[in-house]
Amino acid sequence: MGHDIDTRPAHEIGADHPHADILKKASTLSEALPYLKAYNGRTFVIKYGGHAMGTPELAASFAEDIVLLKQVGIQPIIVHGGGPQIANMLSRLDIKSDFVDGLRVTDEATMAVAEMVLSGAINKQVVSAINAAGGQAVGISGKDASLVTARRVRRTHKDPDSQIERVVDLGQVGEPAAVNPTLIDVLRKSDLIPVIAPVAPGADGTTYNINADTMAGAIAAASHAARLFLLTDVPGVLDEDGKLLTDLTPNSVAELVGNGVIRGGMVPKAQTCVTAVEQGVEAAVILDGRVPHAMLLEIFTQRGAGTLVGRPERR
Repeated sequence: MGHDIDTRPAHEIGADHPHADILKKASTLSEALPYLKAYNGRTFVIKYGGHAMGTPELAASFAEDIVLLKQVGIQPIIVHGGGPQIANMLSRLDIKSDFVDGLRVTDEATMAVAEMVLSGAINKQVVSAINAAGGQAVGISGKDASLVTARRVRRTHKDPDSQIERVVDLGQVGEPAAVNPTLIDVLRKSDLIPVIAPVAPGADGTTYNINADTMAGAIAAASHAARLFLLTDVPGVLDEDGKLLTDLTPNSVAELVGNGVIRGGMVPKAQTCVTAVEQGVEAAVILDGRVPHAMLLEIFTQRGAGTLVGRPERR
C-alpha cells in the first residue's frame, strides 16, 4: 500500500500534522529558490563582531551560515571587529585608552595590542569556526597583498565652554584610502573564504586600526558586492515607536538622521550603508547578529530580517 499524501497547501496544514515540520522546511526551501538563483556567483561582504560573536553558540551558527552561503554559490567575505576583546586585553595590560566620537585614541602601545588581538586571536577564532563547520577559511588583514591602504583619521571637537573647534589627534586610527581587490579576486575564484582583520598600513608604512564597518563598506564597494551586511546588537533602524524600518534609501536615511530618529552609534552604520550603495553596492543591510540565522532570513525570504538600504525597488 502506498503512503497517504496530504495535497493541501502547506499554509493550510496545522502544527499537529505528522509532516508539519517537513512541509515547513520544504516551503522555506521553495521560497528561497528565486534568491538562490539571483545570488549565485555574487559577492556578499559581512561585517562580523561585537555582540554577534559573543557566545560559542552564536559563533558556531554564524560559521555554519557562512559555509552554507559558499556551498550554494555565494562568495562571502568576512570583515571582523573586536572592540570588546581589545578593551579587555588593554585592561589586562593596564593600558589606558580614551575615545573621541566612538573612536579609540590609538597610540603605539594600543595599536600593538589592537593588531595582536584583531589579526591574531580573533581572526584565527573566526577562521577556525568556519573550518570546523566544513568550510575553508583563510585569515588576512589589510596588510596582505596591499589589500587596503589607510590614511589617518582626524576629528574636530568643539569645546563646550568656548565653542571653539579644535582638531583632535586620534593617533593610529585610520580609514581606507584605497582598496586593491587582487587578493580577494584570487580567493573568490577558489574554495577559500577570506576573513579580514581591519588593520592596514598607511602610505608611509604606519599601521592603522580601522573601524570594521568602514573597512567592510570599502571592501564591498571595491569588490562590486551585491550585499553588505552589518551585524549589530539591535534589530536594525527603528522608528520613534521602536518599530523596525525595513526598507530605506539614501535620501530617507539623510532625513532620519536629520530629524534625530537615527542617532548615536546607528548614525555611522547607516552612513556606511549609504556610502556603499552610492559606490555601487546593490544594497546594504543592518541586522541583529544575536539572532541565529538572521542573515539567512534576510537573504532567502521575501520579508527579510533587518533594515535594507538601497534603491527603492530593492529587497
